[in-house]
Amino acid sequence: MAEFILVVAVFSIVLLMKAVTIVTQGNEYTVERFGEYTRTLSPGLHIIIPFFDRIGAKMNMMETVVDVPSQEVITKDNAMVRVDGVVFFQVLNAAQAAYEVNNLTRAILNLTMTNIRTVMGSMDLDALLSQRDTINAQLLHVVDEATGPWGVKVTRIEIKDISPPKDLVDSMARQMKAERDKRANILEAEGFKQAEILKADGEKRAAVLEAEGRKESAYLDADARERLAQAEAKATTDVSSAIATGDIQAVNYFVATKYVDALKEIASAPNQKVILMPLEASNVIGALSGITEIAKETFGKDKDAGGQV
Repeated sequence: MAEFILVVAVFSIVLLMKAVTIVTQGNEYTVERFGEYTRTLSPGLHIIIPFFDRIGAKMNMMETVVDVPSQEVITKDNAMVRVDGVVFFQVLNAAQAAYEVNNLTRAILNLTMTNIRTVMGSMDLDALLSQRDTINAQLLHVVDEATGPWGVKVTRIEIKDISPPKDLVDSMARQMKAERDKRANILEAEGFKQAEILKADGEKRAAVLEAEGRKESAYLDADARERLAQAEAKATTDVSSAIATGDIQAVNYFVATKYVDALKEIASAPNQKVILMPLEASNVIGALSGITEIAKETFGKDKDAGGQV
């Protein structure tokens, strides 16, 4: 009897252990009854029918990262490059991921590698090196669409490294150096051109300002000469009026002024270095007195003639 009880107890414990299933967080289990899928167990404590139900596949529902092995790709312009990358995916439907494809990770990896060769093989090398975002977007669209029936969401595909051959890298370096030298020469020529333009513009403005200055100066000189001529004309008119009225002092002043101006011009002549002239004040006064006497006689005769008439 004791042995029977022991057997029943052991059987009950085994039965209970097979009936109780605990699913950890981040995982989902599929349940199969007689080999056929029936339901999916979410994280937590679950009871299944022992010997009839069993746990089929244990699927990781967290986002998974898979490295894409390095492979050689021939570009559109026949350049050989070596490429590797990384894929991020997440299982959304445990049943589809378990029963729609065999070895889910390997299937996604091979699909990604195939599409890398397809997408990158349709591009030139320059576009391949400069448009990684475009390549990533195209790969993500194609692979995600293909893996949709598997209950998987491909969240991201990134190209990690693109390695052209060494000789091609050297050629690209020489090409980039030549392009930089070309741009530098163009910028230098543009700088010289701009400097010459600015210099010519400055000289033009200086010439215009100088011409305007000469014009203003000539205008002021002409105005000064006009005023001087007017002053001399007025002075001559005044002297003539004074002579006509018999003012002897005016005659003396006029003659003396002209005499002194003539001496000044002789002394300031550029072709005269030394001037030797017997110049005495008595001679000048005598000449002025003689002129005065002539003027008196002239004016006296005019008066006598007027009285006789």
